[in-house]
Amino acid sequence: MTDTAPSYALTRPAYVGQSHLVVRDLPLVSGFYQSMLGLTPIEKTASGEVLGVHGKPLLLLTTDKAARTAPRNAAGLFHTAFLLPDRNELARWLRHAAHSNVQLQGASDHLVSEAIYLADPEGNGIEVYADRSHDIWKLHQDGMVEMATLALDLQKLYESAPQDRWEGMAGGSAIGHIHLQVGNIPEADAFYRDVLGLKIMARYPGASFFATGGYHHHVAANIWNSRGATARTAGMTGLSDYTLRFNDRTALDAAVAKLDTLEIAHDKRDGGVSLRDPWGIGLTLTAEA
Repeated sequence: MTDTAPSYALTRPAYVGQSHLVVRDLPLVSGFYQSMLGLTPIEKTASGEVLGVHGKPLLLLTTDKAARTAPRNAAGLFHTAFLLPDRNELARWLRHAAHSNVQLQGASDHLVSEAIYLADPEGNGIEVYADRSHDIWKLHQDGMVEMATLALDLQKLYESAPQDRWEGMAGGSAIGHIHLQVGNIPEADAFYRDVLGLKIMARYPGASFFATGGYHHHVAANIWNSRGATARTAGMTGLSDYTLRFNDRTALDAAVAKLDTLEIAHDKRDGGVSLRDPWGIGLTLTAEA
């Protein structure tokens, strides 16, 4: 299948480029993302693999057999959200998942998108979703977007799927957003909005949704399982870090300037900036090449 035009999420001033998970059983987890999600290997190293779509890296898996399994209430990953090009591809993936006996954890109509939830073999959350056209999203006067959590008719979606052969995640697929577990929302707002410059696009009880350029969210943070969580410790499974790519160099420069002004620890190298959020989750800010 040929690549499609970039999704709206990826044309904004910044977007999520890649997620990095630490796992205990690399072959098991990698096999799941390949067979069930349809990612393909791009690069292999002694300690990990890079998986992606049509040569575009999306997911780095590294293994550490000594790593301690992250508690459910630890700060870290709520889910990595894989954005498919359209509803047709979401239906096609659902048909594949059903025929492969993939255990789903839920499905929701969020008004701006339709989403299906599951987890990998080590419990890392996954969302597979397709956006509705941003032209029909309802925006409030304050610029926030109308979102909800309604039941998604999986049977109807399944029945709409083409009866052709599924050949893996479609070209043009990407990480549309990353959803984090954090210790408290005001601190998340202070970091992602006030330091990095993302806008709050929606709020749920116990959660904030951040984005650039009017997307519904590129990053979300909630305390549903993790209220009061402290910084992650070394040697823990789950989300190690992720990348925010900036299409707008001015926005990246503004974020770096704020880091300097506030004396927030960060490391400038290879054209990017590496740092950690208040809960020890790694983050790399980089400009699109």
